[in-house]
Amino acid sequence: MRKGGAIRATVAAAVCGALAMSSAACGSSGRPSAGGGTQAEHAPPHETDPTRIPGIGDRLWQRVPHDSRQVVAVYGEGPNSPDSTVALFTKNGSAWQRTRSWPAHNGRHGWTTEHHEGDQRTPVGVFTLSDAGGVLDDPGAKLPYTRSASFQAPHYWNKSSWHDFDYVIAIDYNRVKGTPPNDPTRPQGQSRGGGIWLHVDHGSGTSACVTLSQSAMRYLLRALDPGRHPVVVMGDSAELRA
Repeated sequence: MRKGGAIRATVAAAVCGALAMSSAACGSSGRPSAGGGTQAEHAPPHETDPTRIPGIGDRLWQRVPHDSRQVVAVYGEGPNSPDSTVALFTKNGSAWQRTRSWPAHNGRHGWTTEHHEGDQRTPVGVFTLSDAGGVLDDPGAKLPYTRSASFQAPHYWNKSSWHDFDYVIAIDYNRVKGTPPNDPTRPQGQSRGGGIWLHVDHGSGTSACVTLSQSAMRYLLRALDPGRHPVVVMGDSAELRA
């Protein structure tokens, strides 16, 4: 995946996707709750606060930079589940609005607050989104986009994963911002994993990445604006609410 053909051989060791050796919605429905009334009536105060994103508790919310005006929220179904929902929120004035949401997948073993290479779990946290790329031509991305055949998934992978990296957005976990998503540098060391991306879904859990449909990836690439300082906030529901 690295930029240029000379680094194609390092692809499998750097991405998450379907490779085992790599690594690296919420809101109320208003339904009655067990205690009477509606879920909205019993929600924590920030759940109905337009200046907050639903489902994100104080611990992670405090880590969202004050100048961020775009948040990609990844709501994991459970600590050991590969299933999740991705929602894009945009801040207008002081209010956050959900603009789109999609079904998604995360690490096949779920989530972790102490990610390491090979655990097949997606790291919980708040991370900036700085760089993008893929096999396909730039669809109109606002983030810096590197198109390269070196992103191509190896064809010894299952055929369902051959298009995983048609579009990718790097999650700034253990990487150098301002470089192509497949740059191999790991500032915290190889054992902490890396190559954790938003990329095209292949229908099941990943080694650590978060995956969406190709159309969803195109939408995000066109929507995410470095001038709005986008971040991803991700984790299972319990960790998100903490």
